[in-house]
Amino acid sequence: MRGWLTLTLGLLAVVIGAVWTVQGLGYVSGSAMTDERIWAVIGPIVALVGLVVLWLGLRSRRRL
Repeated sequence: MRGWLTLTLGLLAVVIGAVWTVQGLGYVSGSAMTDERIWAVIGPIVALVGLVVLWLGLRSRRRL
C-alpha cells in the first residue's frame, strides 16, 4: 500500500510542478501565478522532488 501512495504523491508533485512552471513562465493564463517568476523557480523544484519520490516509490515496489 505504501508503494502506491508514494508513486501517486510523486506523480502529483511532478504534474503540479510542471503546471506551476509553465504558469510562472506565462504560457498558461488565467491565474494569479501567471508571469510570476517565483513560480517558474518553485515549479521545477517541486517537480524534482516529485521525481525523487517517484524513484523511491519504484525502488520500494521492486524489493517486494
